Amino acid sequence: MALRRILSLWFPRLAAERALRQRRDALRLPFAVVGERGNRQVLTSLSPEAEAAGLRQDQPLRDATAMCPGLVTVPENRAADEVFLRSLCRWAGKFTPWVAPEPPDAMVLDLTGCAHLFGGEDGLLAQIEADCADLGLTPRAGLAETRGAAWALARFAGVSMASARNGDAIRQEARATRSRAAVRRDGGTAPQRHAGGMASAAPGHLRAALGPLPLAALRLPGDVVEGLGRLGLRRVDEVLALPRAGLTRRFGPVLLRRLDQALGLEPEPVNPAAAPPHFAVRLSFPDPIGLRDDVAAGMDRLLAPLCDKLRLAGMGCRRARLEAWRSDGGFSAIEVTLARAASDPDRLRALLVLKLDQIEAGFGIDRLRLVAVQVETMPSQQSRGAVLAAPGGRAQGDAAAAVLDLVGKLGARLGTEAVTRLHPADSHIPGKTATILAAAWSDPAPAPWPAARGPRPIVMMQPERVDMAGEGHTPAAAFRWRGRMLSLRVAIGPERLMPEWWLDDPDWRNGARDYWRVETEGGERLWLFYAHGADLSPGWFCHGVFA
Repeated sequence: MALRRILSLWFPRLAAERALRQRRDALRLPFAVVGERGNRQVLTSLSPEAEAAGLRQDQPLRDATAMCPGLVTVPENRAADEVFLRSLCRWAGKFTPWVAPEPPDAMVLDLTGCAHLFGGEDGLLAQIEADCADLGLTPRAGLAETRGAAWALARFAGVSMASARNGDAIRQEARATRSRAAVRRDGGTAPQRHAGGMASAAPGHLRAALGPLPLAALRLPGDVVEGLGRLGLRRVDEVLALPRAGLTRRFGPVLLRRLDQALGLEPEPVNPAAAPPHFAVRLSFPDPIGLRDDVAAGMDRLLAPLCDKLRLAGMGCRRARLEAWRSDGGFSAIEVTLARAASDPDRLRALLVLKLDQIEAGFGIDRLRLVAVQVETMPSQQSRGAVLAAPGGRAQGDAAAAVLDLVGKLGARLGTEAVTRLHPADSHIPGKTATILAAAWSDPAPAPWPAARGPRPIVMMQPERVDMAGEGHTPAAAFRWRGRMLSLRVAIGPERLMPEWWLDDPDWRNGARDYWRVETEGGERLWLFYAHGADLSPGWFCHGVFA
């Protein structure tokens, strides 16, 4: 049986280097990624130029800009970093099929029986270094017999360990600690260092490779490392020389568990990440096609097998893409988003047909590919049995499905985010009583809709100044609005609305408002209010128009 060889690949500048791949203009400048930590903006990832300027990770942004005025920053994007790490795991699959991510910036590879395919371990590490250089990445790697030891070598091999003890600290240590410290070094083989921040431990020399490393290399909690440091223990070999029973009583089982994992006494397997579900079908043609009807016929032949795959997995398609590959090497695609996940070919076809004219046939299309880009778990039909059996339940379900189909068709024409729906909001302020949500990504508001505090206009607008004849807090017989002089016929009110004192709303800084429903001699029905602002914009305004 081959000896296990585990490679830990760590990218200490992953976030910054991912962002620099898109910001080529900042390649030679001090560059940093800024994230929110608590209520502060701090540097979360730095480029080598930024580190050379004296900046450090977790440094406040204002201190960093004071030290380095030319610092270029971008906001943190953890979702993009996670996607980039997953793509790096796919790249690492060229070396071994056993690749597992270690978010947010590392991965682990089980290279057992694979290194000879690349000319041995030295050749494999050289290939990784060359590939990472082409990708603009600066990794650190550790190669050992266990996952814990590889993790430790990747992060702490070759790192100088500054001592926090003063000159008299050794006299303050316990007698047992001092007596065992004299025999803590076993004279084994130190880790072999390769170029590019890569280190490996020779087979059978785990203790010698881990011994000079700090205790943080064992992946211990911070309080355990701090407690060991108060006893004068700062290196792994110092802990290995102590009785295990005493360490367990004082620091719990986590210390010995991490030690056993690093030394191979407790197994720690590498479980490769499962591939995400992928649903796609394709159709190749013996001769290129170019007519719209031919493309539609090919799409129809793809819809049924794709939906069969989705139903077999209990999934539904939320976003679908039809790709057309041309004979000249070109590519054209259309994409549609459904208001709800579906595995029915008719529902997908109704939306895709609306965009078929956007496909450029060029010199002819020789392959079609239909992909379910985004899928969701479909609810079990049994859970809807009681609803469908109730009086009117099936009709309500059909009506809801028709509305969702309409939302999908409108989204295909206008854009998914352009089709919206309103949900009630808990506020008495006009204009805040409803929340606008994307119809494709939200459910209908629960019935019934909350009753309004009073009659509200259909058309709401930003308050417009009204010149009221005379003084007072009640509407006058004549007033000017939008350049026209209007005569008052009926005025109903007032209805006083107070601002939300717990919010600083710029539109309500003029204080309390007295609202009036006004009808003019010309038939206009307006919603006017008098603002009681003492210093800021007091007077009359028009806020809406009734039907």
